[in-house]
Amino acid sequence: MAYPFQLGFQDASSPIMEELLHFHDHTLMIVFLISSLVLYIISLMLTTKLTHTSTMDAQEVETIWTILPAIILIMIALPSLRILYMMDEINNPSLTVKTMGHQWYWSYEYTDYEDLSFDSYMIPTSDLSPGDLRLLEVDNRVVLPMELPIRMLISSEDVLHSWAVPSLGLKTDAIPGRLNQATLISTRPGLFYGQCSEICGSNHSFMPIVLEMVPLKHFENWSLSMI
Repeated sequence: MAYPFQLGFQDASSPIMEELLHFHDHTLMIVFLISSLVLYIISLMLTTKLTHTSTMDAQEVETIWTILPAIILIMIALPSLRILYMMDEINNPSLTVKTMGHQWYWSYEYTDYEDLSFDSYMIPTSDLSPGDLRLLEVDNRVVLPMELPIRMLISSEDVLHSWAVPSLGLKTDAIPGRLNQATLISTRPGLFYGQCSEICGSNHSFMPIVLEMVPLKHFENWSLSMI
């Protein structure tokens, strides 16, 4: 969960999010180095009147500043492609959940069970209990087992939506007539909050997502009580 005045990402709760955080730090260091070098060169140009004539026309320098950006782009592109392939890969999911976006709520269907489906609406501010989070709590949470690969099938009934949970590194568009899929695995139990991150209409801000990750035994007891 994000906290007030937070500048960075939420704490990673899945292997994919950990990889995304590492890639962010890796890329940010490259950006800082380039920015520092450019700022240093600009400051030198503004504070000195000396001009090195051989440097202004040197094939070696031009070769270096042509090859160096290409090397930097490769250093950024290779880790990025690796993470993209990791996010698209789904290996024998233990559970499949179908998510449908509506104006303006989510509906969930556990496809491995016969009659396990429900709608998830935001709880109005007037009905919140002490300690609940305003605009983020829902009446029916998505309960999932932790430490197991879970496949999410995501689509929409009306307009474009986007199913996003930042701490798990998830953001998948819900498109009418198209079935997108994402995989998630949580390394620890807890409540993970998200929201629709696509501007889908007047109540766009009122489509929260709450995942409750629990041990497998607790999930089995919950699923039996829901059927």
